[in-house]
Amino acid sequence: MPRYAAFLRGVSPVNAKMPDLKRAFESAGFTEVKTILSSGNVAFNARAASEASLQDRAEAAMSERLGQAFLTIVRPVDVLRDLLASDPYRAFRVDATAKRIVTFLRDKPTSKLALPIERDGARVLLLKGREAFSAYVRTPKGPVFMVLIEKTFGKDVTTRTWDTVGKVARA
Repeated sequence: MPRYAAFLRGVSPVNAKMPDLKRAFESAGFTEVKTILSSGNVAFNARAASEASLQDRAEAAMSERLGQAFLTIVRPVDVLRDLLASDPYRAFRVDATAKRIVTFLRDKPTSKLALPIERDGARVLLLKGREAFSAYVRTPKGPVFMVLIEKTFGKDVTTRTWDTVGKVARA
């Protein structure tokens, strides 16, 4: 049975308890469910299905079990492992202190982007399919990175650090 990862937008320990989230995914018929960190990362097994149908099942189960659904973006774990092995950052000069971020898009952008896009030390470097690769250095201006991401891709996205993607791929 294939293993998948679900990345949920806007989850924190304040608005979703991980044991409850795990039970919601199990109620959707997913097996070997594991939450990773407390930021809405769930690994699970399911019969082969489209990412869209798995997203819909997860969101329906959360709505029923938690009383709210979080935007869910599903990827096969094998795809995450390939992404990590390819290390798309290698082609760019990324400051050693920069955070490397992967933004998971629900859908491919409909328009062509002129990359890289930069704002106050945050850069969207590369778009491959439905994943955008960015880097940012913290600044006194606050979370300019998220402003750049939402302005570029909208809100049907969720971001994870490169390290978190690695932890999810190993779950």
